[in-house]
Amino acid sequence: MTHLQMDPDRDIARASTLAAPRYFAKETFEEEKKRIFSSTWQVVGHVHQAASPGDYFTFDLIGEPLLIVRGDDGVLRAFYNVCRHRAGNPAEGCGNRKLFRCGYHGWTYRLDGALLVTPEFDGVEHFDPKEHGLIPVQVQEWFNLVFVNLDPEAMPLAEFLGELPAQTEKFDFRRMKFFERRTYDMKCNWKTYVDNYLEGYHLPSVHPALNRELNYSSYTVETYQQHVRQWSPIRGAQPGDSTPRWYQQASDDLTADYFWAFPNWMLNCYPDNVSLNIVLPLAPERQRLLNASLEPGPIEEADHFWIMRMRDPDGNLVVFASAERE
Repeated sequence: MTHLQMDPDRDIARASTLAAPRYFAKETFEEEKKRIFSSTWQVVGHVHQAASPGDYFTFDLIGEPLLIVRGDDGVLRAFYNVCRHRAGNPAEGCGNRKLFRCGYHGWTYRLDGALLVTPEFDGVEHFDPKEHGLIPVQVQEWFNLVFVNLDPEAMPLAEFLGELPAQTEKFDFRRMKFFERRTYDMKCNWKTYVDNYLEGYHLPSVHPALNRELNYSSYTVETYQQHVRQWSPIRGAQPGDSTPRWYQQASDDLTADYFWAFPNWMLNCYPDNVSLNIVLPLAPERQRLLNASLEPGPIEEADHFWIMRMRDPDGNLVVFASAERE
């Protein structure tokens, strides 16, 4: 299709894809990191990773090392994981700590980011430890997901999400528990993944088993300021079915909903499970997909189990277990 100049107000009947260089040009990639990923709310984890005082985890966001930690006061905080002396990392991996100590020169920080110890710095003039704490990053929680924003002037997360929380309320995120995380490195631009996610056009041919569960003729796409909702009613059992359908019932409120939030995270919501996709750009033609599954409660507490089988992005069979549907 011939590329036309980008115009967000153009009628959808005259829509076109982005120009090809926007998917591989290094200049575009660097501009996207600066203007998009450094100023939008990014999902970096689940609250189970920092549930108790001292719990922490680290995350690399477009090359920026981050530290997320639950303080002694119960407050969740985020910082650049960079020592203020020689830019070492005060924290590595994840775990539980009372303090963070940089391994290079021993500068030590409290859980609230305050600088506590500076070995052999006695007598240094014009140096105030209070001005050399870890640099904070905006962090907020929504439905047990942890978000950060590198822009200190960014709008609050609630304002950014807009209508999305109300649209996802019926899936009861608060009751769901983190179940599994998988990571896939892909040889494509991050926008390629998003482009394909944002259309149900491929559903009948690429996902025939899923298509059998959904009412494709009623598949709907709704666009909002910061997100897109795609949804379809569950088809339910049909006369003449030779094999049982996964979802036997159908009702007005029984739907499959797919949410994309600008620029790079998605929620796949079904009546009995939710999965989260995060697309992280690594290079103009490389991306990392993080896939996390949320289920309706701890597996070991369930009296019965059901099994969902699906294919991961590489075509491998993935099996999820969860509490039996009512």
